[in-house]
Amino acid sequence: MAPALSERVTVTMPAELVAGIDRVERNRSRFIAEAVRHELRRRQRQELLRSLDEPHPDSLTTAELGLEDWSQGLPAGDLNLLDPSAGVPVQWSGEQGWQEPDA
Repeated sequence: MAPALSERVTVTMPAELVAGIDRVERNRSRFIAEAVRHELRRRQRQELLRSLDEPHPDSLTTAELGLEDWSQGLPAGDLNLLDPSAGVPVQWSGEQGWQEPDA
């Protein structure tokens, strides 16, 4: 695996925050990079949860049609892009979000 490229970035932070970093980590850059990665992952999870609570209107249309019916509307050359039997059936509920249907 190739080493990640680095880029120098200048940021301004309160002095007490820098002092707090220095108390727990000798390498400020590594500490800040780890903190930013953590925050980016947190925000990505938050956005995923938001999208599950408020799905895109096109997702609702697909859910209403059902995946198999929706796939029938694909162009002829695209039919092999989807295997409806490969996944877990789910249905959208406005109150509970995506749920597996009751058997």
